[in-house]
Amino acid sequence: MFNILFFLFGLRLTSYTLTMLIVFGSINMNLNIKVRAFPAAGETVLSSNYTMSPGGKGANQALAAGRYGAKTAIVGKVGDDGNGIRILNNLKRHGVMTSGVAKSDDFPTGMAIVTKEKNGENRIIVASGANALVSADQAPSDILHKDNVLLVQMELPLEQNAIVMKRAKENGAPVILNLAPALAIPKELTTLIDYLIVNQIEARQLAKKFGMEPEKDSGELARKLAMDHKMTVIITMGELGVVASDKTGKTTKLKAYKPGDIIDTTGAGDCFCGTFAACLHEGTTFEDALKTAIVAAGLSCLQAGTMDSYPYLEDIEDGLKNYK
Repeated sequence: MFNILFFLFGLRLTSYTLTMLIVFGSINMNLNIKVRAFPAAGETVLSSNYTMSPGGKGANQALAAGRYGAKTAIVGKVGDDGNGIRILNNLKRHGVMTSGVAKSDDFPTGMAIVTKEKNGENRIIVASGANALVSADQAPSDILHKDNVLLVQMELPLEQNAIVMKRAKENGAPVILNLAPALAIPKELTTLIDYLIVNQIEARQLAKKFGMEPEKDSGELARKLAMDHKMTVIITMGELGVVASDKTGKTTKLKAYKPGDIIDTTGAGDCFCGTFAACLHEGTTFEDALKTAIVAAGLSCLQAGTMDSYPYLEDIEDGLKNYK
């Protein structure tokens, strides 16, 4: 067991059990381009500049957890290229362990091309790259024990997600699934989920896929999903806050946190997920974990971009004092 852990995470281990938040997720480089208007078919438009920034839902959520202060490890795959090196170095600077990230000689690091019009509308193309080659074997059962928490999203191959989730469930590790993007999942996969995090659109899409009648009331929708599938469901609603229901039907509604003028909401959902998972791993109560994640997500909207906008623990603690 300890040899496997040492190999994966490069840690000097003694006889104690290693505890951490494990993020099994995607790692991308974002290419951001602003244009006056999106090109029509066959048309070329010019842009004065572009930026590149680390991203991917897995990497975003791991960094948010790292900034909160939780011991966090990411398991994924990048290409053997400069983009992969840049992203991993950025994660390491924020305390995220990256030794569980493999490198591909055949595929480049994943890329998300984000084109944004001057009115704020955006269009995104994601090329999975090395993410498509991630294997569940990179996260062996030895690290998926009951003292750890597993956080998963939907940008990696579904069958690999399912294997890792099953191992975690069998070993007693809490499983958090952020169903984003909202891809189809088999009903049997829900038996492996302890906490499901979705936005309003994703929740309604999921309900339709399960043959449920989507409700106008997000609280009722959360309650039905939670009770039907025996899991805790969290629906994020942007400026309307968050509604959550556990498998008994107990529902919690919390308002959003608005610390100032919103600059950019990109990546706020990932900030919420990473912070919530970090809180659970640290032993925070469910409602306090929700409040903390809400505050972190709200603070992330005060700056442009994703990772660079995520708050540190002391900023979150200050925000919680003002969140009533």
